[in-house]
Amino acid sequence: MTGMKLPSVSRSRDGAGNGHGAISRRATELSPLSASRDGSGDGHGVVARPAIELAAVSVAYDGRPVVRDLSARLPEGAWVALIGPNGAGKTTLLRAIAGLVPHVGRISIGGTPVASMDRRRLSQTVAYVPQRPAVPERLLVADYVLLGRTPYIPYLGTETRRDRQVVAEVLDLLDLAELADRPLGSLSGGEIQRAVLGRALAQETPVLLLDEPTAALDVGHQQQVLELIDALRRERGLTVVSAMHDLTLAGQFAERLLLLAEGRAVTEGPPKGVLTERLVREAYGARVTILEDHRGGVVVVPNRETPTTA
Repeated sequence: MTGMKLPSVSRSRDGAGNGHGAISRRATELSPLSASRDGSGDGHGVVARPAIELAAVSVAYDGRPVVRDLSARLPEGAWVALIGPNGAGKTTLLRAIAGLVPHVGRISIGGTPVASMDRRRLSQTVAYVPQRPAVPERLLVADYVLLGRTPYIPYLGTETRRDRQVVAEVLDLLDLAELADRPLGSLSGGEIQRAVLGRALAQETPVLLLDEPTAALDVGHQQQVLELIDALRRERGLTVVSAMHDLTLAGQFAERLLLLAEGRAVTEGPPKGVLTERLVREAYGARVTILEDHRGGVVVVPNRETPTTA
């Protein structure tokens, strides 16, 4: 633990005391993502915002196919949710895009194959938030978020004023500033989730990969985290790819859905075109009713086989 001293960041609060309504309203306050990094670790600018292209991508574990001959183009600046039943290949596809598992076929970001990027360059391009991240319980929150600056810190180097400023701004953005000196092991599940997201945001990458970003969060924190991610995406032009089990949340927040089954792409498109009663029944073996809320969003309601009794 470094006990890093952070620069002060002046922010206006909404006076509510818990900071919940203020999270998304402060989503624009980080330094803008612009220009291009040269990988030298000086912390100026970021990689240009790319689209993600998947061409005949396959991934296997111990000879067992998990992702099979999958092709898709994920638009720049969009939020694309990967949906599908357990074992469909959602997490594996995210890990392949992040360069964490070997793959056959081509995965490119902004026209550059992932396989050709070194670890530093890839970490300046893609931030990956796993569903169950390893969280050192004794590490302080500020030091954990600072790990997101690793791609910009030279070997045998140390963090710069710019790195500390980014961390301070991320902590404030996520209402974690008051927890900066707390060990991770003392945080609640929702606070840890925000710290993990903070580490990813500190990387300042144009692509954000999220594996079940609302896992284990209550409905209030689910909405807060997803609203924050969407506000950042819209303001910064981030490309967000998330694996999501909750079909209603996927339909409410993602612009496009990619439905996977047995490692293959079944269909891709806007939520209203993908979340149909027929497709959900065929992919999940579930009977549902698809509704539309007052804003035109998709709501997926499971149908019970037996009626409820009074």
